[in-house]
Amino acid sequence: MSEQQVPVFQIQRVYMKEASLEQPNSPAILLVQEQPSVDIQLGVGAEQVAEGIYEVNVTATVQTKIQDKTLFLAEVKQAGIFEIRNLPDEQMGPIMGIACPQIVYPYLRGNVADVITRAGFPPVHLSEINFQAMYEQQQAQAEQEAAAA
Repeated sequence: MSEQQVPVFQIQRVYMKEASLEQPNSPAILLVQEQPSVDIQLGVGAEQVAEGIYEVNVTATVQTKIQDKTLFLAEVKQAGIFEIRNLPDEQMGPIMGIACPQIVYPYLRGNVADVITRAGFPPVHLSEINFQAMYEQQQAQAEQEAAAA
């Protein structure tokens, strides 16, 4: 009689993997009295780093411009190490694409606001993200691309 395999999902660590901030047009652009445009891009990545151990990261890139000149460009990558064992393969995608990013994202939001504020700018607050909708959209897009190929 074989032992029942108990599913395991544990957070090992959450950490800021990378952060950068550039102000390529300072100080001249800081004197311009115009409201900048803000562009925010998010990305999610995951990789297995050992047996049952995965790193999941969420990256935010925030670029602000006045006219066509960059005021600042900030990029922060927040990561988490998760122990995930004994789960069916069909559950791994949603765990890596929805559950883990939801855990990491609040730390990313805080670090993005902190990096930008420490650079002397008003904080940029990232909105809440529906990672389930984002994951489902990526899956639908992958299926369309596979069907087209």
